Amino acid sequence: MSALHKYLKKHTEALVKDVGVEAACTLTGRSKATIGRYYSDAVEHQDRYMPVDAVVALEAAASYPHLTSAMAELNGNTLSYAEKRNDTQGGVNNDVVALAERFARLMGEYHQSIQDGVITANEAKRMLSETLALQSVLVDMKLHLEDETTPARSV
Repeated sequence: MSALHKYLKKHTEALVKDVGVEAACTLTGRSKATIGRYYSDAVEHQDRYMPVDAVVALEAAASYPHLTSAMAELNGNTLSYAEKRNDTQGGVNNDVVALAERFARLMGEYHQSIQDGVITANEAKRMLSETLALQSVLVDMKLHLEDETTPARSV
């Protein structure tokens, strides 16, 4: 089995275990055996993958979009996963303040990480977390700017 197949199988298993096998069966309408085949690394199941409708159903119930993220990573893309995307109140001025605060936090993490000349895995994870938070603020800012440049529609 190729590294690609193993990677997808591993993330399929993580998705199923995140939701729970019983819940996965209920959500997808498939049996435990079928669900198990989707992440089995046995030779006879190496070409069996979870159908997209099942992935969508499970990821809606999961704490994280395991397979969607895995496929994005395989193609060199990244996803931004935010639990509260609806909280975009405040406008561009608040976004600029939030952007400055997040950038300051990122620079603080960077400064702390390079003090000994080596960035450890944990330090890199903290910097990545701050970078993703910074990206989220930029997305909110982009949405607010687009709202301000879109002409109001009359009803």
